[in-house]
Amino acid sequence: MCAAGRRWGRRQRALLWAVLLAAWEAAWGQLRYSVPEEMPKGSFVGDVAKDLGLQLPALKDRDAHVFDTGRTRYFFLDLRNGHLSMMEQVDREEICAAVAKCVLSFDILVKRPMNIYKGEVEILDINDNPPSFPEGRSVLEISENTAPGARFPLERAHDPDIGVNSLQNYECSRSSYFTLEVKTGDDGVKYPELLLVKSLDREQKAAHNLILTATDNGSPVKSGSTTIEIIVLDGNDNAPEFTQSVYKVTVREDVAVGSRVLQVTATDRDEGPNAEVKYSFFKIPEKFDKTFKMDPESGEIVITENLNFEEHEFYELVVQARDVGGLSSHSKVLIKVVDVNNYVPEIVIMSVFTPVPEDTPLGTQLLPADSGALRGVPVSHFVGIDGVRAFLQSYSHEVSLTADSRKSQLRFSAGSCCDTLPARPPDEASADLVPSGDQDSENEYPSGRKGMEVRSAAQGRAGAGRVALLAAVLLCVWGRAAAERLRYAIPEELGRGSLVGPLARDLGLSADELPARKLRIVTGDEKQYFTLEEDKTNLRVNDRIDRESICGALSPCVLSLEAVVENPFDIFHVSVTIQDINDNAPQFDREFVPIEIIESTPPGTRFPLGSGRDPDIGVNSLQNYELTPNPLFSLLVRESPDGTKHAELVLEKVLDREKQRNHHLILTAVDGGDPIRSGTAQIKINVTDANDNPPVFTKEIYTVRLMENLTEGSFAFQVKATDNDEGTNAEITCSFSNIAKSILQLFTLDSKTGDVKVTGPLDYEERKYYELSVEGKDGGGLTAHAKVHIDIIDVNDDAPVLSLLPILNPIPEDSVPSTVVAVINVRDRDSGENGEVNCKMDINLPFRLETSSENTYKLIIASALDREKVSAYNITITATDRGRPALWSSTELVLEVSDVNDNAPVFEEAAYSAYVAENNAAGALVLRVQARDADAGANGRIDPFVENWTVAVGQCYFDKVLDVVEHVYH
Repeated sequence: MCAAGRRWGRRQRALLWAVLLAAWEAAWGQLRYSVPEEMPKGSFVGDVAKDLGLQLPALKDRDAHVFDTGRTRYFFLDLRNGHLSMMEQVDREEICAAVAKCVLSFDILVKRPMNIYKGEVEILDINDNPPSFPEGRSVLEISENTAPGARFPLERAHDPDIGVNSLQNYECSRSSYFTLEVKTGDDGVKYPELLLVKSLDREQKAAHNLILTATDNGSPVKSGSTTIEIIVLDGNDNAPEFTQSVYKVTVREDVAVGSRVLQVTATDRDEGPNAEVKYSFFKIPEKFDKTFKMDPESGEIVITENLNFEEHEFYELVVQARDVGGLSSHSKVLIKVVDVNNYVPEIVIMSVFTPVPEDTPLGTQLLPADSGALRGVPVSHFVGIDGVRAFLQSYSHEVSLTADSRKSQLRFSAGSCCDTLPARPPDEASADLVPSGDQDSENEYPSGRKGMEVRSAAQGRAGAGRVALLAAVLLCVWGRAAAERLRYAIPEELGRGSLVGPLARDLGLSADELPARKLRIVTGDEKQYFTLEEDKTNLRVNDRIDRESICGALSPCVLSLEAVVENPFDIFHVSVTIQDINDNAPQFDREFVPIEIIESTPPGTRFPLGSGRDPDIGVNSLQNYELTPNPLFSLLVRESPDGTKHAELVLEKVLDREKQRNHHLILTAVDGGDPIRSGTAQIKINVTDANDNPPVFTKEIYTVRLMENLTEGSFAFQVKATDNDEGTNAEITCSFSNIAKSILQLFTLDSKTGDVKVTGPLDYEERKYYELSVEGKDGGGLTAHAKVHIDIIDVNDDAPVLSLLPILNPIPEDSVPSTVVAVINVRDRDSGENGEVNCKMDINLPFRLETSSENTYKLIIASALDREKVSAYNITITATDRGRPALWSSTELVLEVSDVNDNAPVFEEAAYSAYVAENNAAGALVLRVQARDADAGANGRIDPFVENWTVAVGQCYFDKVLDVVEHVYH
């Protein structure tokens, strides 16, 4: 009867556990609730009792409670009403961050009978966070040379909310220079970009301030803003400007060497190095370069050698102002040299020796006294006789120069003679011709010769120089001074002996009277350019006549001579005009003319090319300039006040150094002679860089994959940008642009090489990717941007974590197989195979593991238990992931087996016999019997009794375990 009861108990318990298991499996994942975040503690989540069909009084009796699978308990079960309520206030952003569906899982355990109900609560987002920018103010530097259309990534705002409560749009304050564009990345994140729509001008406005606002679409709408300060960097877009287009100055020719002539000034509206101006002469003749010197810093022009009015009355210089960026401008400096009285007059007196009657009337002209300084400056001298002494009378006349020796006195005699007059000190106020003795007295010369003295003083400042009285031929006879002038014109470069003109005929002299008249020519030149034929009839060329060497640019070029005849005496002035022939081609001072033009120079800018030289005059001189056809340049010819033509190069189109660095042109100077002559100069134009090209990254988006276990300092990747400019304009500096400080702690960017290294720990489980923005800026301030998408590759760096939920402990030893003993939850933060976990346990145990759901295992009884054989099990459960190398973790579960009364007491002997003496006293020991029971506790305690004294031995049944049973029968 007892054995049958025990067998029914085992079947009943096995059925109970089977029903429990079926109910548990059916209820798995059954409960689902949703609540907004930030609900206060104790807030209602769901009616568990109703949803599970459980009776309220039974919940408490069955010890129902919530088992959270996470580390923090967020929910509790109120046994009074069966409601699931909030244990803690939940911040969705803190728990799930940007995960769209934020779910918290829990289990509800109900005992007697055992049931497990799985549930999950979705935490709904509320608009509790406004969009926010990392910084309240950001600075953006943009070069004024940046072309419209350039984009500048802005620092994006962060909104931890999701869905419509997250950041939805950006807005920017109005600006005529900028507009805002919003782009959406592959991850759905919105990125603001500033678009330049109008060229900037730092000189007009050096800074712009914008307000960038980020808004969500929650209810109510929340927003956040930041101020963007845009600093416009100077782009050297302004050339220096002179204060005057033409500087005019007048200087005396006797100004001392080292004296300052004038100072030119140019200003530049740019700033910094772009406003630093250097001055220099621009393509001036070498001879001028030796005469003047310009200070490159101050613009002062000083004299470096003596000026000579007689050589150069006028200087035209071109000065250049150039900034550090290569832009330049030009101005003209016109220097007029003022003549000073630094040459003394020279007197030429021509005469033949003929007696002068003593009764000659007052005022009779004896001779023309020619006097003057270099370059024909007139001096007022005239010789007259008043009966006592000669007097000086004002007169303007021509001057011829000769050179003779000096003597203290000139004596006159009849006939031809030539003597010298003494030079008087220059400070005497007049030049007089006076008799050397009394006119009525006899003199020392025979035939009535008179001695006279000539004194001459220059009109001008005292002490200007000695008076040079070079030669004198005094007319001492009656006669008339003929003032008639004969004029001839011949081309230059005639051969020797070429006919100039029939002099004798033009003077009205016949061949018969030529011998008596003694026709001869007198010149004041050192070289005798002309001569008379032997028969004295024709004037011919005696030496090579080069108009350019004799007269230079003077026009007309006249050579003067005097034709003298006697009997009677007469002087005829003869002038020979030397006509120019086109024997010289125009020439340039330099065969090669280098010009540097910055590529940002605006069309219309002019560049002086200087002027060619042609010593010829008139139509034979330089008449025009021509330039080889070129679509980028044209030629402008200007004429200065002195008639000189100057060529200027005009830029017609914008240059592009990156397309063509050099341009070669041929400048031709042509005259108007017949035949036309020309000269050329080669113009080499070097286009200098103007930083008109921003850097360009090799990729718009760099996609990088990094292992999460990279050590600090490891090379991650490289960004690379190129710039078509050159020099400092092509030097690129790389940097991160508008990224969070937390990311700056993880990566560092080498500004020169573009190498990015890891400087902090990368954890795939915390963040699976990073979006970075990099900026490349060249030396001129132009920028480019690129995005870097970094995917973090998971490595098996997290071991599985086991959570145990014991259901039966201790376990009744009569539990049937498949009874659930415990539930094991496994979590592995890794992903992929690294997060796939396999659980196992020790072998040769009456238990096994079965997969219940994802990451959940059941520990069930595999075979019958026998407490009397094994009363407790120490089970080690090991969870191993599939990573390489695999990581594992283990936990120990100690399960005790509870006793059931499945063992009857057992006597040590099947039968006991004893002999009792009949005379034994009462209480004497008759027999000792002993029985044992393998069960524990009450099930193993034995209570002996005598069933029937009429039988030799009775049977005893024991209710509990006894090791030794000793009974004394009385």
